[in-house]
Amino acid sequence: MAPNMNPKKTPIPEQKPEERIKNFNEVSLGYTPEQAKEEATRCLQCKTRPCVSGCPVGVKIPEFIKQVSEGNFEEAYKVLTSENCLPAICGRVCPQETQCEILCLRGKKGEPVAIGRLERFVADYAMEKIPEKSPEIKKNGIRVAIAGGGPAGLTCAGELA
Repeated sequence: MAPNMNPKKTPIPEQKPEERIKNFNEVSLGYTPEQAKEEATRCLQCKTRPCVSGCPVGVKIPEFIKQVSEGNFEEAYKVLTSENCLPAICGRVCPQETQCEILCLRGKKGEPVAIGRLERFVADYAMEKIPEKSPEIKKNGIRVAIAGGGPAGLTCAGELA
């Protein structure tokens, strides 16, 4: 499949101003599956993978985006969560613009691929459509305490468990 050479990111739906002034819901509504696939096809699948070098957690960005472009959202979620256990949070609050997206080759002549929006889409899709499986945890008798409930503390607790 040839890449989508549109120089602009696929627009993301947002609440109308007259609606959002009356609620505390997110302004951004997220991509539909069709919009996510359209945006994912903008990825050139670069061999040098510059976007990955900009990601602090080393997400396999081209791999998960390729799965999105093919409509394999569950596989995209598996690729995404192999390195990042908090994709729904990172897809919303991670400063992609100054980390992975700034290194995207598409950004040289237009806008970079909307990596954060795609990450958010995949995480939201998984929460809505993929049945949750409780991980099998084998206890070893060692107990630890984690101070803090932010991303680092939650990640640490998940990894230790």
